[in-house]
Amino acid sequence: QVQLVESGGGLVQAGGSLRLSCAASGRTFGSYAMGWFRQAPGKEREFVAAVDWSDGSTYYADSVKGRFTISRDNRKNTEYLQIYSLKPDDTAVYYCAAAPGRVTTRPSGYDYWGQGTQVTVSS
Repeated sequence: QVQLVESGGGLVQAGGSLRLSCAASGRTFGSYAMGWFRQAPGKEREFVAAVDWSDGSTYYADSVKGRFTISRDNRKNTEYLQIYSLKPDDTAVYYCAAAPGRVTTRPSGYDYWGQGTQVTVSS
């Protein structure tokens, strides 16, 4: 079992930055691929970014490439999502998730989810 707790969301003006954190506890954090997803009102949950556990390879949705940076610190059991140049379209609840094994962009591939943190971007 892995427990995930996100933090760092908030209300930001367009063009601003945020860093989201996801603290993990429970089973060995280092053996899980870690991802970030987001869900805006009335929309499906969508993949944002993920980082592989074995070699640290990172993956991003096309809509966030160049503005979002995912990282992980296995010693601290924490995953991060640094967001730059926020846009109103980035407004959503952001979820971190853990998948056994390798990275996947499918929500169904993740076994554990946090409760989410709200990011609201004002224009």
